[in-house]
Amino acid sequence: MDNHDDHQSIQTNQHNEKLKLDVHQRFLKARKRETKWVRLFQAAILLLFLSLWELASRLKWIDVLLFSYPTKVFALLWEKLLDGTLLPHVAVTVEETIIGFFLGTIMGTALAVVIWWSPFLSRVLDPYIVVLNSMPKVALGPLFIVGFGPGLLSIIATTLSITVIITTLVVYGSFKEVDHNYIKVVKLFGGNQRKVFLKAILPSSFPAIVSTLKVNVGLAWIGVIVGEFLVSQKGLGYLIIYGFQVFNFTLVISTLFVIAIVATVMYQLVAKLEKKLTKHR
Repeated sequence: MDNHDDHQSIQTNQHNEKLKLDVHQRFLKARKRETKWVRLFQAAILLLFLSLWELASRLKWIDVLLFSYPTKVFALLWEKLLDGTLLPHVAVTVEETIIGFFLGTIMGTALAVVIWWSPFLSRVLDPYIVVLNSMPKVALGPLFIVGFGPGLLSIIATTLSITVIITTLVVYGSFKEVDHNYIKVVKLFGGNQRKVFLKAILPSSFPAIVSTLKVNVGLAWIGVIVGEFLVSQKGLGYLIIYGFQVFNFTLVISTLFVIAIVATVMYQLVAKLEKKLTKHR
């Protein structure tokens, strides 16, 4: 009798597992279909936008001198690719953005840890962090140029002025939102402040820290382009300023188009990194 019950129980468990697997597979198929439709609509919206832009330019609904039109923009990009003048500017800006991105994330996270570690220091620095966060970073540009010279260092400094403070605020905010019960458990077992941070604060805040990476991609691009506006003689920010100075708005729009593409690629790479990091936890 017991053997019969055990056999029946095993069959029931196997049936339940099969049902769960079927439900999961149907869910995955539905997600794939939804993703395809999302990509299709995204492509359709972009194609519609470019078509309307081209039509409006051809019919003189908009000023072609100011807004150009897609075929002219793509022709200019193709020309710049063939003559080899575009990719060096892209490489310079991407290099500066990657440096600013990683340094901003590391320094902002480290500062958040220091502030969390010392409540006294947190209270002392709080008003200064708020002021620095609200201050327009472009206004700091002349100071960076004088202090670091008109080159890479001043561009990186401009980028860090944007990324570090935001990273600090986001990460420190996630530290403060950790459930106090986790902290009490660690302290109950004799854990000191270091143990509390490593066992409770850091694991609970890890998703917020990883998510900050995606935010910093956009912030790093803003900082680098602003820095190149001010001091650079090369890079995508320089191309925008040069295009404006010579009244070549096709060059300006083409450069913005390149920035959008490269920034999107970087964002997607960071998003994939985020999935891998959070998947292993």
